[in-house]
Amino acid sequence: MTIGSRARFHTTRWSLVRAAGAGAAPGSRAALEELCRLYWYPLYAYVRRAGHAPEDARDLVQGFFARFLDGSPLEGLDEDSRFRAYLLGALRHHLADERERARTLKRGGAETLVSIELARAEERYAREPADPATPERLFERKWALAVLERALARLAQEEEACGRAERFGCLRPFLVASESGDPLGAAAETLGLSTGAARVAVHRLRRRYREFLLAEVARLVERPQDVEDELRALFGALEA
Repeated sequence: MTIGSRARFHTTRWSLVRAAGAGAAPGSRAALEELCRLYWYPLYAYVRRAGHAPEDARDLVQGFFARFLDGSPLEGLDEDSRFRAYLLGALRHHLADERERARTLKRGGAETLVSIELARAEERYAREPADPATPERLFERKWALAVLERALARLAQEEEACGRAERFGCLRPFLVASESGDPLGAAAETLGLSTGAARVAVHRLRRRYREFLLAEVARLVERPQDVEDELRALFGALEA
C-alpha cells in the first residue's frame, strides 16, 4: 500500500465513542469497555511520565474514564481533529482539576470502569526507554504499540482456532525479524518442517498480520481513504 500525501489524518473511533457516550443505548457498555482497554495503558504511561506515583496514576486514569464519559464526551469535539489529541487534552484538563480539587475520596467514584493491575502496569512502565521521551511522545508510541498488539492478538487467536498454536509460537519471532539463517532452520526442525516450508509459513503469517493490522487501523478512521495516513502516523510514532 502506497502511503498517501494528505497532510491531515484521522485517528478517531467516532462510532465507538458515540456509543460509549450514549448511556443506556444498546452496546454502549461494551463500547465503553473496549475504549478503556485500548487507551488505558497509553494514558497511564503519560501520567506516570508526567511525574505521578503508580497508585495515583492508576486512580487518575480510572477517574478520567469515569469523568470523560459522564455526560457529553463529544461536546466541543472537532471530528476533523485527531481523537488522540482530544483525549490527551481532556486528560490534561482532568489532571489540572484533580490538583485543584485534591479530593480525599477515591478518584472516579465507586465504579471502576477499567481494571488496572498496578503490578503489571508498572512492569510495563519499567521497560520504557531510559532516554527521557516527553509524556506526549510516550503516549503516541504506546498507542501505536497497542494497535500492533491488538492485530497480533487477533492473528494468534486465528492460529489457535486452526490448531496451529504451537507452530505460531515458534514462528512468531520471525514476523518482524529476518527468516534467513540458522534461527529459522532450528524452528523448522522443531516443527518437523523443511526450512523452505517454514519460510512459506512465515510469509503467510506476515501477510495475515498485515491484514489484521489494516483492519485495526480501519476501525480508527471515519473514511477508508484515511487508512494510509493513519498507518503513516502509527509507524511514525514508533520511529520517533
